[in-house]
Amino acid sequence: MDSAQVIPRHQTAIARQHLSKPIALAMADGVLSANSTLFDYGCGRGGDVARLQAMGYTAHGWDPGHSPNAERHAADVVNLGYVINVIEDPTERAQTLASAWALARQVLVVAARPDWEARTVTGRRHGDGIITKRGTFQKFYSQAELRDWINVQLRTDCIAAAPGVFYVFRQDSDAQTFLASRTRHRPAPASRPRRRQALYDVHREDMDALAAFIARRGRVPDPEEIAGTASRLLGAFPSLKQAAALLRDVTGSQDWDRDLTRARHQAERDLLAYLALAAFRGRPKASDLPKGVALDVRTLFGSYRAACSQADELLHAIADQKALNNACSRSDIGKLTADALYVHATAIQLLDPLLRVYEGCARTLTGTVTECTIIKFSRIMAKVSYLSYPNFDKAPHPVLATSLRADLRKLSVKYTDFRSSTNPPVLHRKEAFVPLDYPGRDKFARLTKQEERAGLLQEPVTIGTQTGWEQRLQERGYRLAGHRIVRITTAPAPEVFQ
Repeated sequence: MDSAQVIPRHQTAIARQHLSKPIALAMADGVLSANSTLFDYGCGRGGDVARLQAMGYTAHGWDPGHSPNAERHAADVVNLGYVINVIEDPTERAQTLASAWALARQVLVVAARPDWEARTVTGRRHGDGIITKRGTFQKFYSQAELRDWINVQLRTDCIAAAPGVFYVFRQDSDAQTFLASRTRHRPAPASRPRRRQALYDVHREDMDALAAFIARRGRVPDPEEIAGTASRLLGAFPSLKQAAALLRDVTGSQDWDRDLTRARHQAERDLLAYLALAAFRGRPKASDLPKGVALDVRTLFGSYRAACSQADELLHAIADQKALNNACSRSDIGKLTADALYVHATAIQLLDPLLRVYEGCARTLTGTVTECTIIKFSRIMAKVSYLSYPNFDKAPHPVLATSLRADLRKLSVKYTDFRSSTNPPVLHRKEAFVPLDYPGRDKFARLTKQEERAGLLQEPVTIGTQTGWEQRLQERGYRLAGHRIVRITTAPAPEVFQ
């Protein structure tokens, strides 16, 4: 009997309460927009399709078990989410990938279960996977194996979107636009103008959109880059430069010039990080650059050659562990230890370009680790780790849940789960990891001062784990009350450190 008949693939379909990981990721990355059409190839019970349609998206799906009569048709975005891992026949698996790719006009999203999830599933070996206790098939992929398999089967170069999730773009220009957006910073909301002028007030929403673009890219946009906004502004101004001049006037020339200089500097760092990382896929020719990136290059560096030259210097430095160590040592963001620099994920775009490229190299292996809280840059080996502390903001001393480490020498990814550990690592001095404007930073710093005065942070090696830290608190006679320490005493009113 054919194995495809006896293995109940349809039973692997999960009834989710939320969007699946690859769909949610594609939306967050801008790969799936409100203007995109989506086809879910192997949609299971259809939860993603139903939720997207309820949100106003044009979405359809097909599934051989649950929706076999649905039409399979082309779409801008095609999702092949957790399908290939349930197909036991390698030939059929490859055919399924090719069929989904044939329907993708712009991008194919491929997701499969990562190899570290294999330890949570029991069963017997079958081919290159296992037959589970339910009788279903599962194949688990290492990050490198999944990437290489997609590339070989489709004869293309996919991009790691997240652990177990890859994007395959139809046009290289779309791939480059996505890669450039990954390195671009997200500025804080622009400050409101000090003075109100009638022309500004009439066009406030569009003027704010123009200001936001300039803050993000360090330059005035081409009208095509903000088409709707530009068409309205150009009805009132001779050019977008004139509109920007009004912004400068109402904001205050000194503040505007300072903010523009800062924005240009940040945009230069963003662009260098993108161009350095683009070398791994083969940098596009200047004539093949997406228009927005080409305008960034011309405005910020004068020429593509000059920009690439600076990006190459960063790439060469990545191979120099001493240069990486020096970049870690001089960073004014993050917590520096003897062997690593630890930085909160929200601060990555504020780092030295060399460290951003260092992390970007790791991300080409892992994709975006959405649950990451802290990024660890090794100072002694070419390794970057993504650490998850789910209760970082609320817990005074967060407990490490998971770690995903990218080894740039071996081009491998290692996952470690601490959630069942009886003595997991814990964090101290939380304010050291975050940027200065991070919400709650002052509260973190006050707790650290209290603990220093109480002598709780001496000999940090012994307090780096949950058991060691709890013993230290008990030995010194304290307990935690939120982000405060309280002396344990039999007196009516406990002493609280403020």
